[in-house]
Amino acid sequence: MQLIESILADAATITTIRRDIHAHPELCFQENRTADVVAKALTDWGIPVHRGLGTTGVVGIVKNGTSQRALGLRADMDALPMTEHNTFAHASKHPGKMHACGHDGHTAMLLAAARHLSRQRNFDGTVYLIFQPAEEGGGGAREMIKDGIFDKFPMEAVFGAHNWPGMKVGTIGVNPGAMMASSNEFKITIRGKGSHAALPHLGIDPVPVACQMVQAFQTIITRNRRPIDPGVISVTMIHAGEATNVVPDSVEIQGTVRTFSVEVLDLIQQRMKLVAEHTCAAFGATCEFEFHRNYPPTVNHAAETEFVRRVLSGVVGAEHVVGFEPTMGAEDFSYFLQARPGCYFAIGNGDGTHREGGHGLGPCMLHNPSYDFNDELIPLGATAWVRIAEEWLNTPRP
Repeated sequence: MQLIESILADAATITTIRRDIHAHPELCFQENRTADVVAKALTDWGIPVHRGLGTTGVVGIVKNGTSQRALGLRADMDALPMTEHNTFAHASKHPGKMHACGHDGHTAMLLAAARHLSRQRNFDGTVYLIFQPAEEGGGGAREMIKDGIFDKFPMEAVFGAHNWPGMKVGTIGVNPGAMMASSNEFKITIRGKGSHAALPHLGIDPVPVACQMVQAFQTIITRNRRPIDPGVISVTMIHAGEATNVVPDSVEIQGTVRTFSVEVLDLIQQRMKLVAEHTCAAFGATCEFEFHRNYPPTVNHAAETEFVRRVLSGVVGAEHVVGFEPTMGAEDFSYFLQARPGCYFAIGNGDGTHREGGHGLGPCMLHNPSYDFNDELIPLGATAWVRIAEEWLNTPRP
């Protein structure tokens, strides 16, 4: 790997920051301490800071030369509402909160890049360092956009990355097109008519209606959607009844829908509503159908993806920049990619053997109480950010 020497020299300092953030996790829109740590570091390095976008977001601004060109590099800052099982020294000090997705590491990588960029400034233009709150369900990217990030800080493109457990350290995963799916939730309340279970003909039983409905939803995937268009409907909750001898008045069904395109999402939502309403009508019941769209699919732009592939091949070697199998997980960087061209890529976090003694049982997977970020990634991720910024701003755009 072609890592930047000054970043390697700073690795211990940035690792200390990363572990401090890990020990003090904060949930979405509550990242006040984390934002203070980020803002202080940037200010100490002579980088102007803008705070408050998306409630707790921080944007660092590194300028050089006279060019008006600019790009954005993004790291997320928030933790998850989980209790950590690790017992090493930098484990969470706050029960019920944990950096189980590596956002502490993403923040550290961008800080390491910021320190180098502020010293060397081997580019002509502006690098916006975007430290984003509330990726884990809060839609912090959307809120930063609402607060005018792209108006206040005009940029041609925006880039994001995520560590990926199970992928070998030194490997980059990236695709043009879909990287992650849309995340959506539904809630259907079926209204029937309660009765004694011994006299079901006197009521309208919503339970068999729910059973028919759940089965029928899968025909949307197998018979309405093109087989080459991925989509998932998962019913994850069915709530009904309070007694074994009573037919309930209602049944509540909840779950999630995941797709890699808005077009497939539109189809699934429309068909689910029709199936729900007409299934109820066939049994003499009624329903209330709610469908909430959370994060859109994360879809990379072709030109920016090829740019990332080329630049990072120079860092890790072309053989280590590999295709990434799209995942049905979701990511709110999707909002940034809807607003500006860009690319989101994965950085291998290894197999978990980097963890020190004191980690809990289980694998080092994302959203796992035994997870810990691999600090070996800090110089690699920082070097990647620096090279992306330098190459983008120093290469004439068509």
